[in-house]
Amino acid sequence: MEIQSTAFENGSLIPPEYTCDGQNISPPLSWKSIPTDTKSLALICDDPDAPVGIWVHWVLFNLAAETTGLPEQVQTVKQLDNGALQGVNDFRKIGYGGPCPPGSTHRYFFKLYALDTLLDLPAGTSKAGLEHAMRGHILEETQLMGRYSR
Repeated sequence: MEIQSTAFENGSLIPPEYTCDGQNISPPLSWKSIPTDTKSLALICDDPDAPVGIWVHWVLFNLAAETTGLPEQVQTVKQLDNGALQGVNDFRKIGYGGPCPPGSTHRYFFKLYALDTLLDLPAGTSKAGLEHAMRGHILEETQLMGRYSR
């Protein structure tokens, strides 16, 4: 399983338009080689370099298994047109909240999970709630890491 973006390569800088210094929109993402027995996909984006500990930027789940990516600027609504649900980030908002580090260069991990089930969770679920529900259901996972500094 592999995740990538046309906006930045793994390990490279995230362009400003996807951060709080720009339009604060989600970057385009695509993936391939999803396991054949996948029932749904989940995505978490977080920053392990935040001074307060891991900072959550995006929680998204119940994406259809046949989904091959997300476009730039995913709406910040509880339920997307494709049926996927979005959780709350550490900015206390639904959907994507872009990088906004207070100082040095931070790493941002876009983690994609192939699951063997649809999750019985409401929109607005936290990362912790999603991780708890995914326990024992992860078939495979992959990640894309971008960097950003202000």
